[in-house]
Amino acid sequence: MTVLERYEPLIDDVEAFREACERPLPSAVRVNTIKTTVERGKVALDDAGIAYEETDWLPGLLRLPVDQPGANWPYVHGWLHGQEEVSALPATVLDPQPGERVWDACAAPGSKTSQLAALMDDRGLLVATDNNMGRVSALRSNAERLGVTNLALTVEDARNHSLKPFDSEPYDRALVDVPCSCEGTIRKNADVLDEWNYEQVQGTAGVQKGILRRAIQATREGGTVVYSTCTFAPEENEAVLDYVLEAEDCRVVPFEIGLEAAPGVTEWDDDHLDEPMAFDESVTHAKRIYPHLNDTGGFCCAKLEVTG
Repeated sequence: MTVLERYEPLIDDVEAFREACERPLPSAVRVNTIKTTVERGKVALDDAGIAYEETDWLPGLLRLPVDQPGANWPYVHGWLHGQEEVSALPATVLDPQPGERVWDACAAPGSKTSQLAALMDDRGLLVATDNNMGRVSALRSNAERLGVTNLALTVEDARNHSLKPFDSEPYDRALVDVPCSCEGTIRKNADVLDEWNYEQVQGTAGVQKGILRRAIQATREGGTVVYSTCTFAPEENEAVLDYVLEAEDCRVVPFEIGLEAAPGVTEWDDDHLDEPMAFDESVTHAKRIYPHLNDTGGFCCAKLEVTG
């Protein structure tokens, strides 16, 4: 059985799924509203003779059928930022407001971080954490080009994140876009399937559980935590959600998006498992986005409310 074959029981149209996974991923850019407006960003592309298509679910997120994201002057000046279409989903679901305290727990290289800052009108406190200094350097470079000023960076394991440098006050919202087995990125990185192994899935899931727990602990009662991955594996998606529902005071809540999606799954069985897995019914509120549904990468996203 190949890696993708293990997920075919979860998919409504297996043939369309296979075909989509073999096609190149369309390029996309997000207009950076810290430096310009959506309309000015589109005019700049028009003036530069660069073709684009507007997405129908998120204003300012544009597909570039021909041009590469960074090969134009609006990008160099920080008006645009290359960001895979489905990658813009988690920050949109989190919906941070100007003046709030927000934590991006796995931030580098900064696409979602800068999107959060733009949604906050570059006001309030945005804390971005990563444990890889090289990736943090890329995050700093992107933040500077895009004009982000409400940002504080921490280099640490997110599972041990401390609130002390930030007055020990909890966050209003937290984004947990965790490292994962990355099966959903196959359209831009086919090698990911050659490197896949189940032991990696198990080990990664353990890290994901720790990061999501810390995010819930660091967020105030009534606050919002968004959990996302670019993998199809229930071990890294619904199983992680099911774990934190038992371990922390939180609940998975429904949300609506303009992308076609499948619900989270409540049961999962596979040759790698000693016995079938079953999850809390509320994980069906999570959204599974397969490549064939919207011509994007693969993704999973869930919204949680902190209840204690």
